[in-house]
Amino acid sequence: MAKHCDICGKTTVHGQQVSHAHNVTKRTWEPNLQRVRAQVGGGTQRLRVCTRCLRAGRVQKPAVRRWQPEEMT
Repeated sequence: MAKHCDICGKTTVHGQQVSHAHNVTKRTWEPNLQRVRAQVGGGTQRLRVCTRCLRAGRVQKPAVRRWQPEEMT
């Protein structure tokens, strides 16, 4: 599964890590993705969303459903 945000499309970035001695090695920066339940259209879906989108309020979380057993009569 690709590591990208389902809201903004933020993905892995590739680059080079440079040490003090100027030794260069390849590395990657990955977005901080969280798996959340979100309101999409009229239903609820699980999405992989970066923390920037969560903090910015771009994701609307669904209402909490409180399950209560039916009473037996």
